[in-house]
Amino acid sequence: MIENDYLDRIELAAKYISNVCSNFASIIPSICIVLGSGLAPLASMCEVVTSIPYSDIPGFPQVTVPGHEGRLILGKLSGKDVFLMSGRFHYYEGNDYKACTFYVRVLASLGVSSLFLTNAAGGLLKDMEPADLMVISDHLSFNCDSPLRGENLSKFGPRFPDQTNVYDKDYVKLLHECAQELSIRVHNGVYSYSKGPQYETPAEIYALKQLGVGAVGMSTVPEAIVASHCGMKVAAVSCITNLAAGISLNPISHNEVLENASKASSNSCALVKKFIERI
Repeated sequence: MIENDYLDRIELAAKYISNVCSNFASIIPSICIVLGSGLAPLASMCEVVTSIPYSDIPGFPQVTVPGHEGRLILGKLSGKDVFLMSGRFHYYEGNDYKACTFYVRVLASLGVSSLFLTNAAGGLLKDMEPADLMVISDHLSFNCDSPLRGENLSKFGPRFPDQTNVYDKDYVKLLHECAQELSIRVHNGVYSYSKGPQYETPAEIYALKQLGVGAVGMSTVPEAIVASHCGMKVAAVSCITNLAAGISLNPISHNEVLENASKASSNSCALVKKFIERI
């Protein structure tokens, strides 16, 4: 059966990671942070215990996007044992959604119960500026084929999972409290998923604005859906790396995304560190 084959691959990857980690640490972290664009410096702020290239982990896809390193880090951050995913997998790279979210299933099998997702996104809110941050309180997944499509992995969750609280309300509140303590300006809003790799058209952005969307990007939602199905508590933050099409006066480029992600890096890393300290 397809389900059994996929479960076998999840178990194989989890066993490999567990075996590697057991050589360096006595426990497996319950927290994982996914480092989106601009968050790579967080790895240097972490007390690294060991680092596993994705290419060594059975079943892991490979990253192809600049700024995504491609390794799983085991370490300590703000006094807590954590995993750091330095790089993620996107649908537009040619992966299907089961491949994009494979790592989430593996982490759940290892006992990870909290997933902190970060990303680079286009901003839609009126007072947004590049390098701002937005705490994600909900999402639109209209453009995302469900990563739960196919046989249900009943080991992880139900056939028809509720989506009322994909982003844990206590975590959303805590992120705003941490930002206030650090005097970091953050927005709160809905994130809309786009398949990419092309950026959205002005007409698409106009429609999303009418729906109350605050930011749009090409990741996070598939992972959040699967994490929710696994029973994980999810926190998520967008780095606003550009104003979306029709709002920005200039053509959007990946160089702009990387440049503004770098500008926001200090605030992004500080917010993540404070959140992990308080979680």
